[in-house]
Amino acid sequence: MATEQEQLALLRDQIDDIDQQIHRLINARAKCAMQVAEVKLHHHTPDQGDPVFYRPEREAQVLRKVIDRNEGPLEGAVVARLFREIMSACLALESPVRVAFLGPTGTFTEQAALKHFGHSAVCVAMPTIDDVFREVEAQAVKYGVVPVENSTEGVVHHTLDNFRASGLKISGEVELRIHHNLLVKPGSDLRSITRIYSHQQSLAQCRLWLDSHYPSVELIAVSSNAEAARRVSEEGEGVAAIAGEMAALAYGLDHGYNNIEDHPENTTRFLIIGHESVGVSQRDKTSIIAGSQHQPGALYQILEPFYRAGIDLTRIDSRPAKDGAWGYVFYIDFVGHQDDEPIKQVLKEVGEKSILLKILGSYPQAVI
Repeated sequence: MATEQEQLALLRDQIDDIDQQIHRLINARAKCAMQVAEVKLHHHTPDQGDPVFYRPEREAQVLRKVIDRNEGPLEGAVVARLFREIMSACLALESPVRVAFLGPTGTFTEQAALKHFGHSAVCVAMPTIDDVFREVEAQAVKYGVVPVENSTEGVVHHTLDNFRASGLKISGEVELRIHHNLLVKPGSDLRSITRIYSHQQSLAQCRLWLDSHYPSVELIAVSSNAEAARRVSEEGEGVAAIAGEMAALAYGLDHGYNNIEDHPENTTRFLIIGHESVGVSQRDKTSIIAGSQHQPGALYQILEPFYRAGIDLTRIDSRPAKDGAWGYVFYIDFVGHQDDEPIKQVLKEVGEKSILLKILGSYPQAVI
């Protein structure tokens, strides 16, 4: 009968052998990715613009296959995140991806950018959503990441409004579970807190918890949760921030309380914006802007073709048209790709019934 140490030694030898195999295969995959880049560059001509190395539909398909074939004991999403980082590192060998996000450093938007592109992407913080759009439009970066809606607080209207004037396309989406923490400077007394900083949406998402734990504390809305964490790092005793783990790490803060959001399923959806259209991945969404005359049944005329074709609408929002009193445009998300034949017919019919139809993009549904 082998002793405990002998059994552990055998298992550790097996792990070492497996690690060597994994290492060889990762490098083999990286070499293959470099060959892909060489093929694209060889066949690329100047009139085609910059060569495209990042293909969102292809990456979504790979990650779905990872999840589908996973047999455990690791969860499919865990394994997919490992592959996400491998793919990010391989893509960086072809061409590093520059991504603008709504900053500063430590925001949930940065976390969404890293979740989607991996840690080998070059992420650049922008002070406003407008700046993210401008940076991508100027091609100073390849892609941008902006928040679009929260499961408890609704849509981010400023993001929707930017799409009206922008020629950028949506190339992906990220769904991020939002966990809020009460952050303080190391050594702070939680009983002495008199001010709490956070973004107004985060304050709203923690309203019940705050009413229960700090009913008399001054709540101060700032531009972002990361800005809240920065202020706490620079101020003295008696202040706290509501922010996420990245902000805590970025500004050296301690966790006073964890997961203080009122709804445990609190999730924010982010959009990836860029210049290129995205091919079919088989599990796609499409986003459009549609406008109609201010008359009875106007919205019904836009939505009825989707119902008749059996197309699943996942989101409908209205915003002022800004080109006349009480006029509105509708932001609509639905399941499917604009190149799918049934959707082509629906969009053709909607275009005939609308005074405005703008296709913002078709893109893979969030995978991880």
